[in-house]
Amino acid sequence: MLSVNIYCIGKLKESYLKDAVNEYSKRLSSMCRIRVIELSEERVGDNPSKAETARAVEKESKSILQKLSPSDYVVAMCIEGKNISSEELSSKIEQISGTHSTVDFIIGGSWGLSDELKKRADFSLSMGKMTFPHQLFRVMLCEQIYRALSISKGTKYHK
Repeated sequence: MLSVNIYCIGKLKESYLKDAVNEYSKRLSSMCRIRVIELSEERVGDNPSKAETARAVEKESKSILQKLSPSDYVVAMCIEGKNISSEELSSKIEQISGTHSTVDFIIGGSWGLSDELKKRADFSLSMGKMTFPHQLFRVMLCEQIYRALSISKGTKYHK
């Protein structure tokens, strides 16, 4: 069974978002081994300089890089990544599961991912050019992974 890790910077604050992630995790548990790993967010001031945000991105990305196994397939979630359909994500995960036992989806902090982490990624994925609330994005990713695996299983979830 495929293992799916979602590495995220920061903790969910709202109970309705936690409930949504928990619901999709429960649904996914019959299709894969799912783990959501929350890592500490670096604090910056209210009006941070570019240097401050760059340091925060580097620290957050390093904390993620330390957790990744060299054998894992890494998907960086970033706006400059490839924009694909749910069906294409399903095919991509099927392809990955043929060669890797674990896929890691990476959601960076508010300021994004470091270049080093993006280079480590095997694939960069975007959900479009729009900006989404950081915490809501985790729910959206869980839903899309559930949708992709449901498509592969041939369930009626995806219409």
